[in-house]
Amino acid sequence: MPYKVFFVEDEIVTREGIRDNVDWKGNGFEFCGDAPDGEMALPLLKASNPDVLITDIKMPFMDGLELCKIVRECLPGIKVVILSGHDEFEYAQQAIQLGVKEYLLKPVTPQDLHHVLQRMATQLDQEAKERDALHKLHEQVRENRNAQREQLLLKLAIGAVTPTEAIEQGKELGIDLIARYYQVIIIRAELADRLDQFDYGEYQQVQQLVSQVVEPNPDVFLLRKGWEELVLIMKGNTPEFMEEERDLILERIKQEAGTTRYRLIFGVGELKKRIADIYQSFVEAWASTQNSAYQGMPDAHPAIDKAELLKVDRSAIENFVRSAVKKDFASFFDAQIRPLGEAAIKSYLIKNYLFMDIVLAAAKFVGELGGDIEQVVPTLYSYERVLPKIKTIDELCEQTRQILFNVLDFRDSQNITQHWRLIQRAKEYIDQHYMDADLSLEEVSAQVNLSPSHFSVVFSQETCQTYTEYLTRLRIKKAKELLRMTSLRSTDICFQVGYSDPHYFSHVFGKHTGFSPKQFRLLDQPA
Repeated sequence: MPYKVFFVEDEIVTREGIRDNVDWKGNGFEFCGDAPDGEMALPLLKASNPDVLITDIKMPFMDGLELCKIVRECLPGIKVVILSGHDEFEYAQQAIQLGVKEYLLKPVTPQDLHHVLQRMATQLDQEAKERDALHKLHEQVRENRNAQREQLLLKLAIGAVTPTEAIEQGKELGIDLIARYYQVIIIRAELADRLDQFDYGEYQQVQQLVSQVVEPNPDVFLLRKGWEELVLIMKGNTPEFMEEERDLILERIKQEAGTTRYRLIFGVGELKKRIADIYQSFVEAWASTQNSAYQGMPDAHPAIDKAELLKVDRSAIENFVRSAVKKDFASFFDAQIRPLGEAAIKSYLIKNYLFMDIVLAAAKFVGELGGDIEQVVPTLYSYERVLPKIKTIDELCEQTRQILFNVLDFRDSQNITQHWRLIQRAKEYIDQHYMDADLSLEEVSAQVNLSPSHFSVVFSQETCQTYTEYLTRLRIKKAKELLRMTSLRSTDICFQVGYSDPHYFSHVFGKHTGFSPKQFRLLDQPA
């Protein structure tokens, strides 16, 4: 598409001569208009919005300099070429200060303008490339940010992130997660008539309708989980508000999708008071969705008990990857996985939940060792492609074995010292007893059968921090979570995280965060 050029010149002979004799098209331009002075040119310039303006300096009514000033304010993207006589050098200097790109002395020939137009076209081409590159960069940043948001929301839904991590990562991604209540809704769209022809484009339109309803609401976060389900994570400060907002959103979604060939299945989890419990609401919503999908069908699956989904012992999986060897796998699988295996094979939901617990426990451990989770556990974000292939207990066992053996291989390939497992046991003990104000170095060292002095040296070597530093950081981390997620007084929080003196707790908290507990609670809160 050619660039557009506009010409302003008060001498009609010069204006028409240049207009009719310059090869505009051959130099990549379209001549879009002319005028005898700046005043008459302005409305025409606004209408045509050219890329290049060629104007004489000295003209009646409104000269070229006045025109340049107004154009710079109203149409800043236009490039200006000035035509000037020999006695108008002072005008030319002022024009250059106004950002004029080219300056030509009269009399001007078509060849002179050809050279100028070629330079202008080259410059415009380069700027267009730079704008395109910048646009692509912005799109890339936006896509990466959206992908990071989706990953964080997925981790929230499946309980793979701590409340503190969720709040901090959410803040970086523009997601405000702080609220008193949370609830998860799962929306599945399927053809109302199962014999109808599936149209993926139409299906995407249904998802887009849902997005248009919920995305303007800052208290609802949308996650596209796979290609067939949408997950809504809602937050609010009262149960009444949450219920009213939820019903309004779902009613609008039903109305928007009512004209399509698809029916929507809604699964609603129960209200939760903590970020850490969002995954429970997710499980409840998913079970509700699954049961609704098969309700009334002749070959309906048995209703799924939500409690069954919460029986997976993720800590047992974590303990296995930390300390077991491959020969222990068979007994581990029989004790921890097989009891739920039969139910998992019959129910895609339970299988999904069980498999995700295995993957996330493994991924968490790999992350602790500083490994690349996606390389060691490639099924972390593609498990939905693996699950349909698992139809028997043996296939479930094989998939579990592959994941855990990958982690064990990675663990054993690391330069882990002989004390590493002892320190992991010590950290686990501290994590479970940090709220005890009397927890001591002696007590923890006894748990791993080391003397206090030896344990102190080993702990510092393995963790690059002292026992006291580790315990203090853990207590402050837990205190931050309680300040964010509860309405407890800082005095009560002090005792809950293992301090017996509120004044000392406040001092330590301020030293580590730069704020008093009260100031920290008020951060980023509305005035």
